[in-house]
Amino acid sequence: MLPPSGDQYEISGGGYRAVVTECGAGLRLLEHAGVPLVDGFEADEVAAGGRGQLLAPWPNRIGDGAYSFGGRDHQLPLSEPSRHNASHGLVRWVAWSVAEHTGHSVSLTYRLMAQSGYPWTLDLRVGYDVSAAGLTVTQAATNRAATPAPYASGAHPYLSVGPGPVDGWELTLPAATRVLVDDRLRPAGQEDVAGTPYDFRVARPIREVGFDDAFTDLGRDAGGLATVVLTDPSSGRGVALWVDGQHRWLQLFSADEVPGTARRSLAVEPMTAPADAFRTGTGVVTLAPAGQPGDAFAATWGVRALS
Repeated sequence: MLPPSGDQYEISGGGYRAVVTECGAGLRLLEHAGVPLVDGFEADEVAAGGRGQLLAPWPNRIGDGAYSFGGRDHQLPLSEPSRHNASHGLVRWVAWSVAEHTGHSVSLTYRLMAQSGYPWTLDLRVGYDVSAAGLTVTQAATNRAATPAPYASGAHPYLSVGPGPVDGWELTLPAATRVLVDDRLRPAGQEDVAGTPYDFRVARPIREVGFDDAFTDLGRDAGGLATVVLTDPSSGRGVALWVDGQHRWLQLFSADEVPGTARRSLAVEPMTAPADAFRTGTGVVTLAPAGQPGDAFAATWGVRALS
């Protein structure tokens, strides 16, 4: 019998072990020295709450599923009907194919065919690699259409440093700006985090703060990486998620209203564009027509354990 998430691809190295699924090329499990770093899902479960899923050709939401590009109007199916949004792209539930699988890495591909609401064909590829430095994930897209295509990507890992709740965990979030949203979770402005409950630029306990928010203006190291750190002072466990310069936004989600998993872990979602990007143009990459310079795009993020 096939698991709900399809074939399972295990990789290991440097003390890390990960399991990637055929369905959505998602990250089902990641652990270091046998200790979980992400709050994933079991092999006999479905990836509820977007756990470990990849988000392309857009992350987050598109209000009303409607946008204009290249002088044409487009209408996507409303995959979040309760808020009248198109949510988290088109590849979360499709079967990806393995291009390469070694002991420490796996690459999967998917050809996203032109369709109603997104009339461009893209070749998508994701590579997962584990080493002593942790897990590295590279998400890439190549335009196979004859016309320019809008594109953005994201991912949806839930970080964990224990059984939860997150209240006692300490968070470091190097973000100076929070994106404000309306009741449909569409962008409605921005605010400086200084003086607000969302300023975690210096590590401090999460306590009662709830998250379903995007952050930007990320502080970066000399190599251009922005790093979120989550630690449990009571156990000394810690996990870090880093993003490259292509990821200018991070979405944090504590699932406060989700029965059974509320505040059990903290989703830290790398995004190359924020919500409603196809409508506003913010962060959207325009892939050049197939075979022309600029027809491909890649972005990289990763997770590592902290001792």
